[in-house]
Amino acid sequence: MHALEALRLGHTVIHLDRDREPRGATVRNFGLVWVSGRAPGAELDAALRARERWEELGRRAPGIGFRPDGSLTLARLPEEVHVLEEVANRADAERRGLRLLSAEQVRERNPALRGELLAGLLCERDAVVEPGRTLPALRALADATGGYRFLGARTVTEVHAGHVVDHLGVRHEADVIVVCPGAETQGPMAQLLVDTPLRRVRLQMLQTEPLGERLTTSIADGDSLRYYPAFRVPSLGRLPAPEPVVAAHHVQLLVSQRADGALTVGDTHAYDEPFDFALDEAPTRHLLERLASFLGRPAPAVTRRWSGVYSQATDDALCWRDQVQPGVWVVTGPGGRGMTLAPALAEDTWELIG
Repeated sequence: MHALEALRLGHTVIHLDRDREPRGATVRNFGLVWVSGRAPGAELDAALRARERWEELGRRAPGIGFRPDGSLTLARLPEEVHVLEEVANRADAERRGLRLLSAEQVRERNPALRGELLAGLLCERDAVVEPGRTLPALRALADATGGYRFLGARTVTEVHAGHVVDHLGVRHEADVIVVCPGAETQGPMAQLLVDTPLRRVRLQMLQTEPLGERLTTSIADGDSLRYYPAFRVPSLGRLPAPEPVVAAHHVQLLVSQRADGALTVGDTHAYDEPFDFALDEAPTRHLLERLASFLGRPAPAVTRRWSGVYSQATDDALCWRDQVQPGVWVVTGPGGRGMTLAPALAEDTWELIG
């Protein structure tokens, strides 16, 4: 997104990427453009700006697979319904496109949800893209504009004011250097990230076989209320304690449907390093059981499982962004908001650079 924004502003761009093809957090996620959970104020403003930009990019690059499907946050407990009611009555509900639906209205909006639930919070501003296709589609869009050169499988080993050096010893000169290291904190990135308010977060996710019908919205469960800042309302404190597996793995159910009908299901959150090298089956069983309870039938068979790590700012900033050397900017740490906020974060970076 930083490259696309630079091209839009009339610059030429050399794009160095340590991977030949996407392998990191951007392809290990739900593809959600998630307005519903964003904190009121600057974070919501950025999410809405980014949502508009995603829709525009989706028209220019259909391979992104942008779909304005919206989302439903589903309540199983009366205490969860009270939180949804409070959020639906807040002053910013109209900006988010929020509306509280009864169980019957939920099933009308998303007929695949034939299981147990009391109510659902519809967010019409939420959307979805195809994470595995988005970066290639954006790169093709950049290629078509001219002035763009992509160099994959190039690890940057030195970063200086005015130039970087890759692992092949090639020197690349530039007026401005934007470093987006993701969750990489070792090697040459370490010197750029000293004493920064960042932590790394590990997650587990999975993908199923095609559902066999259209999931007309993305869905989230009541445990997501504890996770997203939009739901920090007084009634949140009256939620019952989470189930032990939820508490141990910081689990929330999120589900988005891929273009081929498969479901992306997650996720867990681990904050203490060193992270386990193995995947834990207990939260996976919980997620699939919770999904089945909403569908009213067993979830489709699992075809793939994976883990991922992203970088998260530990203060109230949308990301960590700083000029670490003259003309050298580092941008990282959006946490689980990276896919949603990327277009807005890129715009903000270039506004700061001037």
